[in-house]
Order: sequence, then C-alpha cells, then structure tokens
Amino acid sequence: MTQLTLFYDGGCPLCLAEMRHLYQLDKNQCIEFVDINSQAFARKHPTIEYSQANRILHGQLPSGEIILGLDVTHRAWTLVGKGRWIAPLRWSLIKPIADWAYLLFARHRNLISRWVTGQPRCQSCSLDRSK
Repeated sequence: MTQLTLFYDGGCPLCLAEMRHLYQLDKNQCIEFVDINSQAFARKHPTIEYSQANRILHGQLPSGEIILGLDVTHRAWTLVGKGRWIAPLRWSLIKPIADWAYLLFARHRNLISRWVTGQPRCQSCSLDRSK
C-alpha cells in the first residue's frame, strides 16, 4: 500500500539522483513517485499545483494531507528505513535553519545541480531500478 505520494522535479539531475536512490531502497513499494513534469501529472493529480510543487517538494499522505519540503524527505527516507540519516534536520533547534537552507537550495537547485553534476536540466529523465 502506498504510504506516501512524492511529487518531484524529474528535470533536476540532483533531485532525480535522490529519487533513484529512494526508488531502489523502496523494496516494499510504499512510495509512489510522481514526476511533476510528466504529461499525466496535472490530469492525475489536479489538487497539486505545478508552480507550487516546482517551488517546494510536495508529498501526499494516504489521508490526503499534503506535507512539504524536508518533512517529505524525512517521511520518504523513514519509509525506506533510513530516516535516522536525516532525523537531525527535524529536531526543533535545527528545523528552522534546515527548512530555510532547503528553500534556498530548492530555489537554486538547477544551478546547483549543474555545478555539482556538470549536467544541464534533464529533458527526458526517468526513474529506473537499474540506474
């Protein structure tokens, strides 16, 4: 059963690398990965606004509740058994700083991704367990 629907930017090489890692670790297939750039995105998920999902990572719980940013990241990594890696980012003293840093990263992710990976924005990237 899907415990989290994760809406990600499949055009961002760094974002896609993280999603591929999560996808490979998701042995129980409890996360549904949705590329906000896919042709079916708006039709299948009309309650998620593209411009907002492109600004900040969105996740949807089975209850319909929308979670954002590092809360999505923490939930996803927890579901694949690796939540302890990023748990400090949700600690009360660190959370405000981590959230601010995440929003700064998200705003500039394409430029940062190009610097880190040397790759431009992807046009036809996808998740694949073989990658």
